[in-house]
This record gives sequence, C-alpha cells and structure tokens, in this order.
Amino acid sequence: MTWFAAGMRGRLNWPGEVTAGVTLAALAIPLNIGYAQIAGLPPVVGLYTAIVPMLVFALLCSSRQLVASPDAPIAALIASLLVAMAARPGSPQYVELAYAQALVCAVVFLLFYAFKLGFLADFLSEPVLVGFIAGLAVEILTSQVEKILGVHVTADRFFPELWEIITKIPQAHLWSVAVGVATVVVIVALRKFAPALPGPLIALVAATVAVAWAGLDKHGVSVLGRVPSGLPMPHWPSISLGQWAGLIPGAIAICAVTLADGLLTARRYAEQHGYRLDANQELRAFGLANVAAGLTQSMTTGSSASRTAAMDATGSRSQLPSVVCAAVVAVLVAFFSGVLAYLPNTALAGIVAVAVIRLIDVRKLAELWRLRRSEFWIAVVCLLGVPVLGSLTAVVIAFLLSAVDVVRRAARPSTATLRPGGHGRYVRGHEAGPLTVYRFESQLFFANAGTFKTEVARLAGDGARWIVLDAEAITDVDTTGAQALRETVATLRERGVTFAISRATTGLRHLLAHYGLTELTYYDSNEAAAAAYRASNHA
Repeated sequence: MTWFAAGMRGRLNWPGEVTAGVTLAALAIPLNIGYAQIAGLPPVVGLYTAIVPMLVFALLCSSRQLVASPDAPIAALIASLLVAMAARPGSPQYVELAYAQALVCAVVFLLFYAFKLGFLADFLSEPVLVGFIAGLAVEILTSQVEKILGVHVTADRFFPELWEIITKIPQAHLWSVAVGVATVVVIVALRKFAPALPGPLIALVAATVAVAWAGLDKHGVSVLGRVPSGLPMPHWPSISLGQWAGLIPGAIAICAVTLADGLLTARRYAEQHGYRLDANQELRAFGLANVAAGLTQSMTTGSSASRTAAMDATGSRSQLPSVVCAAVVAVLVAFFSGVLAYLPNTALAGIVAVAVIRLIDVRKLAELWRLRRSEFWIAVVCLLGVPVLGSLTAVVIAFLLSAVDVVRRAARPSTATLRPGGHGRYVRGHEAGPLTVYRFESQLFFANAGTFKTEVARLAGDGARWIVLDAEAITDVDTTGAQALRETVATLRERGVTFAISRATTGLRHLLAHYGLTELTYYDSNEAAAAAYRASNHA
C-alpha cells in the first residue's frame, strides 16, 4: 500500500483519483458483464468480480497503475476449459466450477509467490503470447458476431461454426444488427473524437434507452434480463475432488498468461513513472485476489492492460481508482441492479467486440514476419490452435514449438575463425592458418556439441598446428559438451595439433576442472596464446 502512504503524505491528487475511479467503474460495468457472458457465467458474477477481488488486489499490490479485472483472455480460457470438463455454460455445476477455478488459480499464484517462480512466465515468448491472445480474440469475436446478428448456431467446432454464421447472415435480425452496429460506431467515434469520455458506458446507456423507448425487446432484440440484487455472500464451491484436480492444468495456463501479460504491463508503467515494482508482491496480490474471487461468487481475476492504460491516461498514480470502482459497483448491485435488466445483449456484444479486436496485433505479426519467420509461424500456429484445438492445447503446442526453435538456433551457434594479421590485430578468414583462433559464441551443450567437434576437426584438416578456443562467450558446458571437448583434445593430440583455451572465465575453468579436463592450457587473451605459439616455434 505504498500508494496509500504517498496519498496520506499529500502526494496524491485525491479529486482526480476519485474521478478516475468513477471512469474506471463506467468502463468496468459493461465490460465485466460482457466478459462474464463470454465465460458462460451470469452477468452478476462479472460485477461481483469488480468488488472484493479488485479491492483486495488494490490494497496488496505494489503497482500503482495495474488494474486487476477479468479480461478477454481470462474469460475465453475459463469458457474453453470448463466446457472441456463437460459442463454446460450457465448451469449450476458450471458456475460452481468457475468459482473453484478461481481458488485453484489462487493456489497456483501463491505457490509461485512462495517459491519465487514468477520467472516461469518468461518461458511464454512474445510470439506465443501474440498468437495466443489473437487466437482468443478471434474466438471471442466469432461468438459476439453471432449475438449481433441475432442468429442461433448449433456447430461446436470453430470452422463449422464460422461457416454456419456466414450462411445465416441472410437470416440476421435487423433490429439486433442495427443496435449492435450502432453501439460499435458510437464507441469508435468517441474513442477518436472524445477519448476522455467513457465510450462503452455512453454507448450502452444510449442503446438501452433506444431499446426501451422503441420497445425493441418485444420485436426480438434480446435483453440481459433480471440481475439479482445484493452484495456477494461467502460461498464455498460444491464440486467433487476429481473436478478440483481437473482444474489444475487450466489454472496453470491462466496464471502463466496473467503473469506474462500482467507483470509486463506493471513493469512498463513502473519504469515509466520511476518507482520500484515488487513482482513477488504482485504474485501474492493476484493469489489473494483470487481467493476472494472464489469465496465471493466471482470469476478468476487477472489483469487488464486496456483499463490500466485508461487509468494512466487520466493521470492516476495510485490504486485509489480501483477502490472507488469497487465501491461504485457495490452500490449498483446492492440498490440499482434492476436497471440492468434492459441492457441489450447485442450492445454488450458490440462493446466486447470493440475491446477484443485490439488484441489482434496485426502490426506485431507483420513485424515477426519481417524480422524472424520462424517466430511468425509459431504465432500463427498458436493463433489458429486456440479456436481449433482449444486454448490449453494451443499453449502447449506453441510452447513446444518455441523450445524446439530455441534448441534449433542453439544447435547452429555463431562461430568465427580468426588468424593473426598485421599490427597485432586478428582478421577473419575462411581458411585455417598455422595459428587459428576459433570463437564459439554459445554455451557448449548436447545440441551443438557435434557442430563444435566437426568445425574444430575441419580446422585441423586445413593445416592448423595451433588451435586456440576463444571461450569468452561460452557461459556453460554440459556433460555432452564436456565429452565433445575431451574427444576433440584427444583427436588433435593424435594429429600433433596443440589445443589451448583463451579468455575463459573463472567459472568456466572451475566447471571444466570439475569434469576432469585438467590437462587444458589456458591463456588470458588471444595475444598471450599467440606469444606462446611464437615462443614454441622459436624453441
């Protein structure tokens, strides 16, 4: 609560922070309802998530800007994971599983906190995240287009579902389309010409008034319906032990995505505004926020990059807006939930569609295509894998592809052959000289040990009498690499070629000694090795 201490010392603009909190509530109310629907949960569950879980995170985190909230990736993950457990969206069993999912996520977050495992999120590379989040956005957009069109689709696979939507466009309900498209137009226009205004709330209020005034709900425009009033009550999920265990893989996926996205966002704003971020404290805050979510009839809480950016744009420099937002939503569900009954579902779909379409980062995909094609295809596999194979399977496949790509590049490390030139300088050459310096720019391990042996043997075959391994860039050697080094030294010795190592770190020398490679000769620099070579020839 460092932000609160700063506020008590007079460093906060309290009126501005409170105004930002009201703005955050105006954004959170329609989006939380929409994301709850994406997750297959009752609208009130999304609203409950903006009360106690948001408050707990705000009081415990170290970030002054990060907004804890359900977001599109979390909502889509919940839906795909719970449907895979044969639960029907909206059913009592489904809702209980969603509460339990939050508690299992809380356990994973707190384990990450206890063992300081936040670094594991770094194993989800940027191409994986770009493709994964874009895939979730495509999946969400498909479902929202169905709502805007007002058609019913029976297909349960992505491409058949997409084809059925296309074929049913002539059957679209015109009033539903009009309300949904008008909502999108209003939000986009306000974002461009009046970005300070809460576009989603204004568009939703206008759509609700229009539907109620024209009686469009009586002409086929679907509305939200009754939303229970009252604050969330303590509740323990009622599911079987086997179902608890079945939620663990999904919880790991949700937490990994939240950490990769949330910590990156929090770190970016901390650096921008010059304060220290405690990543471990963020893990604890996420964990306890999800404990609160699971026990107060809420959905899993992650981070929202869009709402965080919106708060930063208002000038907010604390978590006070989240506290104010929680209070505003609590008052709404306690005393004014009746007004939510007339919200048109097609308008909510339009709000969600505008929010998630920005998650498809076409510019980043184009950049990956331009800079590194292998990472572009990893992103594409993840993008297509989410709607076709399911989110969890897509993450696993993309993670494995990333690992294979890393090993593939490490197996062909950058190497250089240097020979002494004039004025004590070293020049690159394609052919070996009597004294050849071989620079190996990677750790020496199982994937590239064969490359190392082959290239050194080639240098010896090209006439090198002294081969010096420039080990400055070698940070580690595994047992396979050590064996390759041992065999290389033995082979060179049989050919009468002297082998030495230059510029090895103290740690590398100790490691090679640990492997029993005690007969190696070390030089502090390539120049020292060259001097030893000249001395041996003179002798």
